Formats: sequence, C-alpha cells, structure tokens
Amino acid sequence: MQYQDYYRILSVNKSANPGEIQRAYRKLARTYHPDINKDPSAEARFKEIGEAYEVLKDEEKRARYDRYGSAWKSAQTTGSAPPGWEGFNFDFGSGSGREGFGFDQGSSGFSSFFDMLFSGGGGGRWRTQPPTGPRRGADHESELHIELKEAVGGGQRQITLTDPESGEARTLQIKIPKGVRSGRKIRLAGRGGAGTNGGPAGDLLLRIEIEPHPQLRVEGSNLLTRFDVTPSVAALGGEAEVATLEGPIKVKLPAGSSSGRRIRLKGKGLPEENGRSGDLLAEVRIVVPNPLSDEQRELFEKLEEV
Repeated sequence: MQYQDYYRILSVNKSANPGEIQRAYRKLARTYHPDINKDPSAEARFKEIGEAYEVLKDEEKRARYDRYGSAWKSAQTTGSAPPGWEGFNFDFGSGSGREGFGFDQGSSGFSSFFDMLFSGGGGGRWRTQPPTGPRRGADHESELHIELKEAVGGGQRQITLTDPESGEARTLQIKIPKGVRSGRKIRLAGRGGAGTNGGPAGDLLLRIEIEPHPQLRVEGSNLLTRFDVTPSVAALGGEAEVATLEGPIKVKLPAGSSSGRRIRLKGKGLPEENGRSGDLLAEVRIVVPNPLSDEQRELFEKLEEV
C-alpha cells in the first residue's frame, strides 16, 4: 500500500490545529481547482489535496491515520484495527481458541506457538475472524462554497468530488435550496463510502460556506450594506445609490440623516422557512470630499460660523 503523507500534501505540521488545516486546504484548493488551473497535473493535485483534507479535518479519521497510516481506511470501514494489526486467532491442533488467541494446551504448551512463528513448526494454521455481517458505509463530509446570490435564490451546481476511499473523481449535480445559511448541510443519500458485506452505502454531507460578498454581509436573515452620501445630502435629504444583489438602486434619504442611520428595504434579504424573507439594511456613511476645493472650504467655514 503506497503511503500518502497528508500533512506534507497540505503543507502543515503534524501538530496543526483544525483552523490551520482548513486555511491550508482552501488556499490549495483554489490554486489547483481544475476549473481555475488549466495545468494538466492540476486535477491530480486537486484530488490529492481533497483526500488529505477529508482525513485531517475529521478528528476520528485523523486519529486513525496517525495510528495506522495508509491502513486507516480499513480501520474506518470495519470499526476496528485493519487486518495485520489485531483481531487474529491462532489455532494449533485441536486446541480451542480464546478471545484474541487460541493455543493447543498439549505437551508442547506455548513453545509450539513460538515454533510456528519463528521456525514454521507446530503444525498450526492461521485464521482471521469471520465477517461480522453487512456494514453500512461511512458518511463522508465536504465543504461546498457558494456565492451569496446562490444562497438567496437557490439554484443548481455541478461539483466534482474525490472519493477518499477509491480515489475516483465523481461529478454530481447539486440542488441548492433557497435561503441556505453557512454551516447548514445538504445530505446526498448513498453518495458516501461503500458498504461492506452487502451493507448500504453511506451518505455525503455537504457543509455550506457562503463566500464573502464585496458589498453585502449576512446578518441573520437580513443583508447589511453601507452607502456613501455627501454632507449636503445627509443634511437636506435626497437620492442615494444602494447596492443590492440585483444591482444598484436609488433610495430616498430623509433630511437630517446622520452616519449609522439604516434604510430598510423589505424582502431583499434571505428567504426564511416560514415563506417570508429578511430585509436589506442600508447604513448611511457620510463622506467629505478630499481634498476640499477653495470654494468648498469657504462654504464649510461659513456653515461652521452659522
């Protein structure tokens, strides 16, 4: 079995914490994603990075990997140490096996056991424990990064994932529900690890991460943005431009508005489970021209006197 050093693949130390592992994965995944990097070797590198992250981000998988190395997959599937590590019975002659090991308690005693190990004698035979019956495959988990517009309106997304057990790349069509939040999981039944001894396959869990938007921020079910106005518009009122997911729109700003005041645009936020939607909250930010012209400076000085 070829050993894969997952720590080296992600360029992190063995003592790296989950946050460091996640940041390293995101950086490398963006660099080597086949849709972005057209180098012929990028896809293979992307699969390798994905497999390493799938193991190291999971506390249990990481512990098995640190203990068993490349044999961690077998340990995960069976729920115990993989073949070659533990769980073997030894049967010598007509002796009955005990839990773990069985010895023939004849005249040779334990010496036949050591003879078999070191010289091939003793007339014993090696047998593994029989299968325990059907086992369900392991659930796999991965991150799905989406844009804010997809989180609000939902949609379809085609993704390519690497199966950490077989190393095969799979292309899946994913339906993104309207109003999904970061941290929510989409479950794809039967898309996880293969079952054993006729058992069903596990599920694939996609954890949603909404990518940062340059102008809008999620605040519960609402979206928050800021818009700039001049001191005269803030004092006298007037029109201002506010960014939305559909593009900039004009809003009326009441006279006497100070920085921090919020204009509420109803129904422009994230959809909720009750069928309603949050709002878009646009926060006023007063900006002063810089540098001021001589005329502007004179007018501000007059205003100060008043």
